[in-house]
Amino acid sequence: MIRTQLEFRHLQTLLALRDTGNLSRAAQWLYLTQSALSHQLKALESHFEAPLFIRKSSPLTFTAAGKRLLKLAETIVPAVEEAHRDLTRLAAGSSGSLRIAVECHTCFDWLMPAMDRFRQHWPEVELDIVSGFHTDPIGLLHQDRADLAIVAEADPAEAVHYSPLFRFQIVGLLANHHPLTERNVLEADDFRHETLISYPVPDDMLDIIRQVLKPAGIAPKRRTSELTVAILQLVASRRGIAALPWWAVAAYLEKRYVSARPIVAQHGALLAGELYAAASPTLSTQPYMREFVSIMRETSLVNLPEIELL
Repeated sequence: MIRTQLEFRHLQTLLALRDTGNLSRAAQWLYLTQSALSHQLKALESHFEAPLFIRKSSPLTFTAAGKRLLKLAETIVPAVEEAHRDLTRLAAGSSGSLRIAVECHTCFDWLMPAMDRFRQHWPEVELDIVSGFHTDPIGLLHQDRADLAIVAEADPAEAVHYSPLFRFQIVGLLANHHPLTERNVLEADDFRHETLISYPVPDDMLDIIRQVLKPAGIAPKRRTSELTVAILQLVASRRGIAALPWWAVAAYLEKRYVSARPIVAQHGALLAGELYAAASPTLSTQPYMREFVSIMRETSLVNLPEIELL
């Protein structure tokens, strides 16, 4: 009988490295510190007396030994996960609905891939999006008009269960030749004589207002648009400046359609936002709900730049 230190968690680690492309993001995926993940990999390499990937490669490149173990992981991990779902269905049932409400205009960029992956594993769960943008998605949970809400804050006063998703950087967007592009970062006073272009939502839902401008007592001129691309067109045309999540505008920044600068919020920290998944305490314990939250975190980490799992 062959004796080996190879465990199921090692195979999960290899898949996380494959999907995220680096140690730091793989560690977030696996709820480990980067140091703990490095220790795990070194122990595995010591056991097999072979390196599993090329250090400092970007994206991470597997060696021949690493590719062989990765091939094993691609066979074993999905099979074990499928068996786990089947046993869960037998024990707790699998039918249900998952109606999703969002208060974020740009959430669909990362939510759709998560929904597509979820359908593959839970085809019997009725998955749907509550149409329209909602300023009070938690209210929809209480009214039984939604089963899950994507929100920017976890309010302990609400009788719901919050699952943390991720934190993301919010950047100031400027026309390429705007005078403010000469600055390394933007501060509240830089917005004083500008027109702020934003989505048409209440001020308390805009991080740039809540975390930066309101505390500084600054109320710039305002203009709104429902569409991200329309906001960027207005910015590029020197009609104003905006503040949006980095991941929502990354493709436009790569093409140099507009320029971006970090924004200094209160206490000198850079402006950032957070997202949470909210559900009733009872529904949050359902196996399909727990897996959907996990899928949202994993697909976001893989697909979105400049985010950090909460």
